[in-house]
Amino acid sequence: MDQPSFSINPKGLECFRSIMATGSATAAARHLGLTQPGVSRLLGVLESYLGFELFYREKGRLIPTEEALTLHPEVELALDSLERVTRLAQGLKDSDMGALRIVAPPSVAEGMLSDLVSRFLVAYPSVQISLDSHSVDTATKMVALRAVDCGFLKLPVDYPGLSAHSLFVANTVCALGGDHPLAQKDKISAQDLQEEPLILMGKGRHSRVQIEKAFHSAGVKMRVQVETHTIAGACAFARRETGIALVNGVLARQYAGGSLVFRSFVPEIAQEYAFVTSAHAPMTRITRTFFGFCKEYFTGESGGGQGLHVV
Repeated sequence: MDQPSFSINPKGLECFRSIMATGSATAAARHLGLTQPGVSRLLGVLESYLGFELFYREKGRLIPTEEALTLHPEVELALDSLERVTRLAQGLKDSDMGALRIVAPPSVAEGMLSDLVSRFLVAYPSVQISLDSHSVDTATKMVALRAVDCGFLKLPVDYPGLSAHSLFVANTVCALGGDHPLAQKDKISAQDLQEEPLILMGKGRHSRVQIEKAFHSAGVKMRVQVETHTIAGACAFARRETGIALVNGVLARQYAGGSLVFRSFVPEIAQEYAFVTSAHAPMTRITRTFFGFCKEYFTGESGGGQGLHVV
């Protein structure tokens, strides 16, 4: 006999997400406006459907199982997608397409993008912006799965279901203390960095591989002092003279000043950025408007400056 078929109840996923965030069914119930027994029942139905437990109790708290920890990021993406469908449907009903959700890695969201979005809101004050800052991998998934309208990512992007529109190319620069002897040079080569402690980012990514190739071609062994995941962190270490950071010249320039200076790195290593959307659906009206604004921003003086040229 066939087993009865039913789909996962989104309410059950919401209960799961809230328990992951709060650590208890009581707090999750309070957050969701439900009763504690109601949350427990929804969680039980979800566990029955999945065929495994999601939590075990320890000292009055619900502790996630390994399966729950694995499932959690995908549940977040699924619920984000459902929320976006709800917002989009409401927008279509009200003929109001003024909501735009954007995602970008922290280095982009906290620097260049904050200025771009602020200028966009001056031109389009009725638009409601949601700007999420996530790792490159999570941001890529969110765009592909249409949990957001658009994103800003460094090329190449090797992920199915994406449409990438090149915006600008930034050069790689050396960030170092102003009192460092190499700060007297206009350009710093791989040979100049022989034996210098380095601060590097993006291990395994395309730009990092290019940097490693430049040192290898110059016959220089890299002395990596610090590995970090953000430009802000790399520049903070460079400012404290922990080492010399090799970073994106456009995204790093917000940290210039004081004891921190930037010098061009040679050979030139370009880092290309793109406006990325899902390939499975056309852009919404407001997304197209925002994309056009982005192109104008980088073509004009607003996006110009050291280390950048428009694609």
